[in-house]
Amino acid sequence: MPPLPRRPPVRAVAACAGVLVLLGGAWLWLRDSSLVAVRQVDVTGLSGSQAPRFRAALEQAGRDMTTLHVRAKQLQTAVAPYPAVESIETHADFPHRLRVIVHEHVAVGALTSGDERVAVAADGTVLRGSSTRGLPVIPVGGAPSGDTVGDRRSQRAIALLAAAPSALRAKVERVYAGPRGLTAPLTNGPVLYFGGPERLRAKWTAAARVLADRSSAGATYVDVRLPERPAAGGLEVPKPQEADGSAQVGSQPAQPQTTPTQP
Repeated sequence: MPPLPRRPPVRAVAACAGVLVLLGGAWLWLRDSSLVAVRQVDVTGLSGSQAPRFRAALEQAGRDMTTLHVRAKQLQTAVAPYPAVESIETHADFPHRLRVIVHEHVAVGALTSGDERVAVAADGTVLRGSSTRGLPVIPVGGAPSGDTVGDRRSQRAIALLAAAPSALRAKVERVYAGPRGLTAPLTNGPVLYFGGPERLRAKWTAAARVLADRSSAGATYVDVRLPERPAAGGLEVPKPQEADGSAQVGSQPAQPQTTPTQP
C-alpha cells in the first residue's frame, strides 16, 4: 500500500494565505492609487453642437479613475443626457492616459414640422443638436417631445430609410405615405413606390437593380411594391426619326409607357 501524501504544515498554509491576502491588498491599493491615476483623457467620436459639453463631462469623469480601474458605467452616465451616443469604448494606456471612443447613432433622416428640423437615427432615437444637412425629410405633424419617435407612420418612414443602401439613401429627398404606400422621390431621379413596410431590404435591392439598368433611364417612377416584379414607369417612346436625323412630319406625341424589369 503506497504511503499517504503528507499534508503541508499548518504554518506553511497560513503563510501562503497571508501572502495572498497581502498581494490582494497591494493590488487593490495600487489599482486606485495616484501612481496610476488618469491624467490625460482623449475623447473622439463626438459631434454636433453639444459635443464640447459632453466631451468635458467625459474628461471630468475619466480623471476620477485610474488606468487599472476604468469604470465604464460612470462614463456612460456622464453622457446619458446625450441621446446621440450609442456606445462607448475605452482603452487605458498605462500609466496615466485614457482613450474614450464614442460611437454615435447614424442619422438616417430629418423629422420636419414647420420650420423645425431634428435628425433621427435608424432605431428612432431623436438626435437633437445633430446636423440635418443633406438628410432625407420625413414630414411629421409635430416635433417629438421624447427621445424616441412613437408615431407609427414616422416609424415606417424611418425603417424605410434605415433599410436603404447608404448611396441610395443619400439621394432620397423625402419619405411620405402616398396612394401607393411608402413613397420616396429621388433627387434628379424617379419617384420610388414601396407600398407597405414589409421586405424593405428586398425592395431596395430591386430598386437599385432597376435604377442601374439602362433601359430604365428617363423613368419618372420605379414601382417595387412587388420586389420580384419591379417596374419602371413614365418612360417615353422615342419619336421616329428621318434618315437625316430630323423628326418626321405629322408624327404623334410619345405616350408614357410602363416597362417591367425582370429581376
